[in-house]
Parts: sequence; structure tokens; C-alpha cells
Amino acid sequence: MTQCTVFVCTACASVWKDGKREGKSGGEHLLESLSTLVKDWDLRDNFHIQEVECMSACSNSCAVSFAAPGKYTYLFGNLPSQGEESAIAILECASQYYRKSDGLLPWSERPEPLKKGVIARIPPLS
Repeated sequence: MTQCTVFVCTACASVWKDGKREGKSGGEHLLESLSTLVKDWDLRDNFHIQEVECMSACSNSCAVSFAAPGKYTYLFGNLPSQGEESAIAILECASQYYRKSDGLLPWSERPEPLKKGVIARIPPLS
């Protein structure tokens, strides 16, 4: 199977003061939760979790994306950054993504937090 990537926006849900980010962003909290859970995930060797400074989904933060060669790319937003609920849902959905040869994720099969937050579904390059 193809190596897949989960991109996590680390600028999402940032607090800004005088043009500078203060403290940890929501995206950084989400990345920490993912990093903790991925250690026990059976597909950890098939996925790369990559932080991205910004995915330009600011009005839909927190944002993550699934991508792999030959598969659809998904961009999800409006994910809660605190707690493990989003991280668990991301890994569950990533498992589904991995097992689909084309990467298509039917709405009815996605975990609840990822049903409402689709920002984009981009077809694979031919």
C-alpha cells in the first residue's frame, strides 16, 4: 500500500497579540494529541504525520488533510483542538482512507467529527 500523510495545521486557532502568536495554538494541541495516540496505532508505519505552518483554512480551524499518491486529497476543518476526540476521529478516518484504493471517504462511513468539516475533496493527479 501507498504511504499516506496526515497534514496538521499548527497555526489554527492561534491567539494573537500585537502581531505575535501567544502560547500554543489549537493546531499544536491537536498535533500533540495525535502524536500521543499514534504511538499505539496499528497503521503508524504507513502514515506520516506532518505539521504545516498554515493551510489557509483560518475560518475553519482546526484543519487537517489526508493525502497520498493516486488518491483523493481531503481537507477537513472545524475540528475541536482540545481533548482526544478529534485525534481519535482523525486516526479512525485515516485508517479508512488508507484502506480505500482511491481514498474516497463516503460521508456515512466517516467518524462524526469529520462528517461536517469537509472543506475540499481534490481528485488525484492522473
